[in-house]
Amino acid sequence: MNFDKELDARGLNCPLPILRAKKALAEIPSGQVLKILSTDPGSVKDFAAFAKQTGNELLSTAEAGGDFTFFMKKK
Repeated sequence: MNFDKELDARGLNCPLPILRAKKALAEIPSGQVLKILSTDPGSVKDFAAFAKQTGNELLSTAEAGGDFTFFMKKK
């Protein structure tokens, strides 16, 4: 999937991946896509809730070997 900015939040625990993603989304224009890498298993639920609360679109969630990858489109 194409993305405009990447955020590496691996090794960080809740709520840091969400806080870093919020900051990264603030730095990109509307309609652009942020790729987020995380190792926190709780981030799956966190990013789903974050997308609902903020109106940003969670395009996909994937997990491979304990690494989680999220693609979020800024509203």
